[in-house]
Amino acid sequence: MNDGASDIGRYRSRSLWLDEYPGSLDPRPPLQGDLDCDIAIIGAGFTGLWTAYYLKREAPDARIVVLEKEIAGFGPSGRNGGWVQGGMAGTPSAYGLRNDPDLLARANSAADSSVDEIGAVVELEGIDCDFLEAGALAIATSEPQRQRQLAEIGPGQSLLSPSETEEWIKVPGVRSSFFSPTAARVDPARLVRGLADACERSGVSILERSAAIEVTPGTVRCASGTVKAETVIRATEAFTTQTKAYSRQFLPLYSLMIATEPIPDSTWGEIGWKDGLLISDHHHLFFYAQRTRGGRLAIGGRGSPYRLRTPIDDRNERNASVRSRLEETVARAFPLLAEAEVTHHWGGPLAVPRDWSMSIGFDPVAGTGWAGGYTGHGVAASNLSGRTMTDLVLGRESELTVMPWVGHKVRNWEPEPLRFLASRAIIAMLERADHYEDQNGRKAGYVRLLQPFLAEK
Repeated sequence: MNDGASDIGRYRSRSLWLDEYPGSLDPRPPLQGDLDCDIAIIGAGFTGLWTAYYLKREAPDARIVVLEKEIAGFGPSGRNGGWVQGGMAGTPSAYGLRNDPDLLARANSAADSSVDEIGAVVELEGIDCDFLEAGALAIATSEPQRQRQLAEIGPGQSLLSPSETEEWIKVPGVRSSFFSPTAARVDPARLVRGLADACERSGVSILERSAAIEVTPGTVRCASGTVKAETVIRATEAFTTQTKAYSRQFLPLYSLMIATEPIPDSTWGEIGWKDGLLISDHHHLFFYAQRTRGGRLAIGGRGSPYRLRTPIDDRNERNASVRSRLEETVARAFPLLAEAEVTHHWGGPLAVPRDWSMSIGFDPVAGTGWAGGYTGHGVAASNLSGRTMTDLVLGRESELTVMPWVGHKVRNWEPEPLRFLASRAIIAMLERADHYEDQNGRKAGYVRLLQPFLAEK
């Protein structure tokens, strides 16, 4: 592992957010020797830190240790699109909610609650992370996209016409859109680093550059020592697949982003893009974008090729073809920004379960817990996981502990090379479907061939 300035440069190069982080990225001290604690949490991303934060708040005398391989926020928590959006990280059918409208409504309410909860913690802890709840607008630029919007609109929502959409933003060729008020923009690196600081102020120990080599009930072994704990929580998301025992639990798919140079306020005014509003579209390989507080356009999308032998690798964090597709998206959707210089290009791995739906589990006998599988919705869903895990660890029954993702069982992905072939097929066919629908204005019916790989039946 590198030391000193070169190591800090490696951390800052991971995303726009880490590059612009105003504080120090010097690693906290690592584990040195053996220690005992009450609760050991593996991973200093959003899931691990939210869990530590709420556990310490509810059980202030608990000795809590967070072990992190790199630094807090090094992984996807410091690299994502900065979307704090409500809604389930999964499908109603995967959770068996199609015939239970009451539980479905309660599940949606629980998922939505994370947006306001994160905002409340940001204010309480004084975390300067550009949190601004201004909602999210999803646009459709073809008839198939409009039809998908109709199928996805929730209670109380309605499609906006092109003229109504222009009151929010001017995008060429818009057919329709719908607005979701439960969404906020955030700088994810500032949020996760600020959350780590808040955990430390409360008495949580965060040990960085302390990779977990072996995890068993009650024990986490690292190169420089062993941690003994009554409770061990695994909060490693896509990096879970790097351990042999869980290598097929997730499909680690990369989502990549680009960011432009700062755009003048006058140009934003011409586009009509209100500060804080999140924008996405309804392509199969959709984009998601935010206007940063610094005036940049930060936009991302999926489509990075999956590597057979090294699905999680530094080389996967940038890809020329995905960057080109994102630049083309900017030119098509926001032509006034087409000439803006792209200053940053980065990415991070998503943890995709076999049914594309998150799960939270806790075994009180073994004292082990886990949470993840957010499929790109982790900024908000991880907060929900942290609150839920706190109730589970403390043995409290609550509205959160009866949610359908608690104890949700998901079968593993197929072994390699089938998982590799599935990932390549998903990306290739979705990209082909988008091209077909854009050119012909008709739904690409062959997308249904991917259904066995996109969700459980």
